[in-house]
Amino acid sequence: MPQYSSSAEAPSTTSYGQVIEYIADRLYLASYTHQPDENTPFPYPTAKQSRSPSKRSSRAQQGPQAVSQERPPPIYFTIDNSLLYNAFHADFGPLHIGHLYRFAVMLHDVLAQQDSDSRPVVFWSHADSRSRANAACILAVYMVLIQSWPPHLALAPIAQMDPPCMPFRDAGYSQADYSLTIQDVVYGVWKAKEENLVGLKEFSLEEYERFERVDQGDFNWITPDFLAFASPQHRPTTVIKPTDPLYATLPTTLSALHKDKTLPSPFKNVLKHFVERDIGLVVRLNSELYSASHFTALGIKHLDMIFDDGTCPPLSLVRKFVNLAHVMINEKNKGIAVHCKAGLGRTGCLIGAYLIYRHGFTANEMIAFMRFMRPGMVVGPQQHWLHLNQGTFREWWYEDTMKEKIMASMQMQPSTPNRLSQSSRRLASNGQTFTPPNADRAQTSPRRAALGEITNNEHANANQHSYTSEDVKPSRVSDENLPAPTPGQPRKTSKLYSTRKMMAENQPFDIKPESEVVTMQRSTGPIDNASESEEEQTLRALAARKSSQSPQHNALTRSGKRRAISCTTTTTTTTKWDGLTDTSDGENMRPDEIEQRLASPTRAPKTPGGARSGNGVGTLSVGKRSSPSRRSTEGKTSVRKTSGRVGSMGTQALSRSTRGL
Repeated sequence: MPQYSSSAEAPSTTSYGQVIEYIADRLYLASYTHQPDENTPFPYPTAKQSRSPSKRSSRAQQGPQAVSQERPPPIYFTIDNSLLYNAFHADFGPLHIGHLYRFAVMLHDVLAQQDSDSRPVVFWSHADSRSRANAACILAVYMVLIQSWPPHLALAPIAQMDPPCMPFRDAGYSQADYSLTIQDVVYGVWKAKEENLVGLKEFSLEEYERFERVDQGDFNWITPDFLAFASPQHRPTTVIKPTDPLYATLPTTLSALHKDKTLPSPFKNVLKHFVERDIGLVVRLNSELYSASHFTALGIKHLDMIFDDGTCPPLSLVRKFVNLAHVMINEKNKGIAVHCKAGLGRTGCLIGAYLIYRHGFTANEMIAFMRFMRPGMVVGPQQHWLHLNQGTFREWWYEDTMKEKIMASMQMQPSTPNRLSQSSRRLASNGQTFTPPNADRAQTSPRRAALGEITNNEHANANQHSYTSEDVKPSRVSDENLPAPTPGQPRKTSKLYSTRKMMAENQPFDIKPESEVVTMQRSTGPIDNASESEEEQTLRALAARKSSQSPQHNALTRSGKRRAISCTTTTTTTTKWDGLTDTSDGENMRPDEIEQRLASPTRAPKTPGGARSGNGVGTLSVGKRSSPSRRSTEGKTSVRKTSGRVGSMGTQALSRSTRGL
């Protein structure tokens, strides 16, 4: 906890201030009204006492004077008089990376003293608000960048400084309306370290302090890829064409640049450094104060993106800059130098926009980090501009990365078959979808079209109306449009044929999707056609006529012999014995009507041409209407079921009456 030193008996030169323990019994951060000395009260930790309820109160009564007199005084050091911030106007920080390097050297020298292990080290500053803010910030950044502390631990000791640290302000001349805190600086430097944008291993203090001077070029590296510099000034300012005699005087190599006597020293330092550090592009944001031919003659591209001083760039210009910078950095592996008149405001806008776009900084973190690398960057309303557009810059990065991923996946993805051809093969003529056949069936069976060759398929199978029990097949449909065969069940023909079409003799027909073939019947016993009487042939013709007029079950048997007729439907299988079973009107016909009909053989029945008479084998198909009103009774036919038995009373009476014929 922060403690305040107080002593009424101390000399007048005794300094008063605040002491914060940063590392326990090792490193302290303090602020004093005067320079501290051996008489300055210091809150040494008291010796361990026995636990008692009054321990805390007794320590409070003893105060900071209750220290061991045998311990030597702490080691005091400060940077207030050695590391000064060069203010542009009313700004006062944060201290830059060169200051941090020198601070680290001083702190390490203090810690390397022989008696430093037994003495605490106190890094102190004056009690004014600006000195306290710079001291606390430089110590926290040191812990993050050099000691690799996480940001929250570096900020914890100074989080509740009393009074709070004054926020940093920009280098403009207008009223300060945008503030940066120590937390912004610490997190900005930490983020840059995590992104490999800053480090002290490759840092050259001599080079940094030399080239930040105006008379030496006034430029600083912000990241390993971006350099910010002030505009050089030299005449002529127009582009020097190769046909101009003055073009021959332009230096094109480093040796020629050393020998040149016409260029001012800052401009020569800039050109020399850019060639040596592999700068590939120079972007000018202010009006012409030099000729761009000095850069192009050395093989450095030059581009003008000029907009007014103190203003913010349009987003279209920023987008163009971001695209150019991304290509230059990632594809050409070259650096980019950006400048305006002073290399602070407009330069900070474009460089900051790209770093937010690429690395995901917040606006405060970005501004703080750029000022840590080059003091004074981003001025006035440009701070608000970066804050308002930071989400847009990050969205650009997300959109660009997603486009790259999509393009890469499209190039790496193998070619796939055309789905249109597959879907067309899976559609039948009535729009229903079917499972494609197995691979072995597709190889052994000839491929047939789903629609174009239905009639031809019929002609090819005109004589196949009866099959054995091992090879039961319905009317042929293209194999590729049929489901996989299920043993013991007939295949559905997808509403392609009706009863009348099945009874026709392979004649062309129109498709009627409202009718469907759902049953198949076959004979299970041998029949001797030679022994049929004329009366039995008449009965057979009558049965064939009824089957052609009504899509219902019909069966014909001979008297004196028993024949089993198996009628297989989708949901019902019935077996009738000995007699004429007419389920269409057998229940409603009287025996005398049946006798009158059988006694009138002059009316010739219509026999389907597809069935061969006299062989006792025929295929009888039952059509089913698929009207919505009768959809619940599909596949049941008109055979009634009573008491769980197949048939009805009318059917049995009809059988008894015909048995006597």
